[in-house]
Amino acid sequence: MAIQPLFTQIEKTIQLNDGNIILETHTGFPFNESNLYLITPGGTIIWKAEKPDVRSLYTRIKLNEDFTLSTFTTDGMFCELDLKTGKIISKSSFK
Repeated sequence: MAIQPLFTQIEKTIQLNDGNIILETHTGFPFNESNLYLITPGGTIIWKAEKPDVRSLYTRIKLNEDFTLSTFTTDGMFCELDLKTGKIISKSSFK
C-alpha cells in the first residue's frame, strides 16, 4: 500500500517494525501540524512528532543506532526524538 502524505509531499521515509516514519516537505506545510510522524502499514498515525516551537517544522531526520531520531528544524533547532512516542528527548540551537 502506498503511503499518502497528509499535506505536502513525502520527502523521506524510514521503515521500522512498528511502521514508517514520514517526513513531509516543510514548504507549504501548516504550522499548526507536525510534518514528521509515524504511520502503520494500515495508515493509522501512531504519533506526530512534538515540535520545539509552534512555528517549527522538520527539515532533516536520521535514525540513530540507539533508536532515537536526530532532527533539524526550520528555525535552527537540533532535536533528539523518542521513537516510541515522538516526544523530544533533548534539543539545542545550532544558529
